[in-house]
Amino acid sequence: MKWRNQLIILCCICLLGSCSDAPIDLSGKTNVDQKDFLSVFKPLTLPYSVSDTNLDKNADTLSIAKEVFLQFYPDTALSNIMGKTKIYTLSPVGIIEKEKENYLLFVIKENKKKKRLAVIVTDNKNKFLGSKELLNNVEESGYHRSLNINKEPTFLISREKMGNNNELLFSRAGWVYNDAGFFMVVINDSNEDPAKTAVINPLDTLPRLNKLSGDYIKDKNNYVSVRDGKDENHYLFFILFEKSNGACKGELKGEFKLAKPMEGLYSKNGDPCLIDFIFTSNQLRIKEQGSCGNHRGIKCYFDDRYTRKKDPKKKKLNKR
Repeated sequence: MKWRNQLIILCCICLLGSCSDAPIDLSGKTNVDQKDFLSVFKPLTLPYSVSDTNLDKNADTLSIAKEVFLQFYPDTALSNIMGKTKIYTLSPVGIIEKEKENYLLFVIKENKKKKRLAVIVTDNKNKFLGSKELLNNVEESGYHRSLNINKEPTFLISREKMGNNNELLFSRAGWVYNDAGFFMVVINDSNEDPAKTAVINPLDTLPRLNKLSGDYIKDKNNYVSVRDGKDENHYLFFILFEKSNGACKGELKGEFKLAKPMEGLYSKNGDPCLIDFIFTSNQLRIKEQGSCGNHRGIKCYFDDRYTRKKDPKKKKLNKR
């Protein structure tokens, strides 16, 4: 009898082991446990690069029905990418885990040829926050397109082609998911049409009555605009710079707070970038402290001196 009991116990252990190793049903015909669903997204090694010609080079061979995604996320998570297209499957690429949110990357396959690389942003409890298409092989524009993701993460989407004069034409847009709950552009660089990509100072018409408010310049592509904030200790600013003959650019709009009468600090929740503002009677020095890679090229920094531009003279009113 004893050996029979031992045999029964051994069989039960084997059955339990086989059950735990059973593949997850991702067909959409049954409900999937959230832990099991997230387990198919392996940590993504950063930095990560991929082009439109090999979107699924790192995608898992698993095929996930869209119905499985919709068990955890709203319909808009995919419909704002796929529009009216109803038939497609998804394959996991990986997950980027950060302190406040997670990024799930996956390839959407309409058929064997049409593919899109997309990302869903969730909080740490897997609540849906946002989604975005990053790359596809559907557009027939003559451009070579690619995606680079750094550790912050910034999603740098690039497109390139050779122009009529054998010149490389390019456009690059860096996207981040911000504290306000949406994807925003933090890098926008192109040599295709200078007129269309010229930067307009977003603070130009705002009041500059406070002591430090004004324009601090080196030239038309290197300046800092400082404008009145909510009180005398807060200032709005816009920085634009271009270094190495245009090979490296930076741009940032924000608010700094005075720590001393002539010294301020830019610091924003969720942004690792920190910038010191040090004023003298007619100059401004900015110096980067934290990691400001979301707002500039990788080989240049927010670190320079600017001279204050004389304020325009106010027109005198004619007395009658």
